[in-house]
Amino acid sequence: MRFTLWGVDNTGRRSRPSDVIVKTPCPVVDDVKAQEIADKIYNLFNGYTSGKEQQTAYNTLLDLGSPTLHRVLYHYNQHYESFGEFTWRCEDELGPRKAGLILSQLGDLSSWCNGLLQEPKISLRRASLKYLGCRYSEIKPYGLDWSELSRDLRKTCEEQTLSVPYNDYGDSKDI
Repeated sequence: MRFTLWGVDNTGRRSRPSDVIVKTPCPVVDDVKAQEIADKIYNLFNGYTSGKEQQTAYNTLLDLGSPTLHRVLYHYNQHYESFGEFTWRCEDELGPRKAGLILSQLGDLSSWCNGLLQEPKISLRRASLKYLGCRYSEIKPYGLDWSELSRDLRKTCEEQTLSVPYNDYGDSKDI
């Protein structure tokens, strides 16, 4: 997860941005959404698949990104493999070129992360990170005396909260 911080002065000018990156061991995935997409893909592939349904399935799968695609594959094969394994169904319904573009994303993750995404249960959680947001405002209009500039500014700080998503893998065990 990446976000940018910058300072803003009393005239609205921004400082140079500072990038802040919150790293997780594996990209965050919404498993409930992945299950819904697996169901949608099954419904699109079930029976005769029109050109419009093929394009909808292709666009949906291409936009997912590797972690969610791994989970869609997992859920699809858990629930619908008797109708054909996911990669085979993609190739059959979309053709080898489009299926290849989608399925090539599966190799974008480390083997360790890939292993985590094979867990039967993945929960999406959120952690709250507190930080201090400060701004400066002038007390009186600036004069020509630059030595008094720092005394003419008031610093106001507020505690703010950033919500950071993360995953729990596997069944949680209460101790």
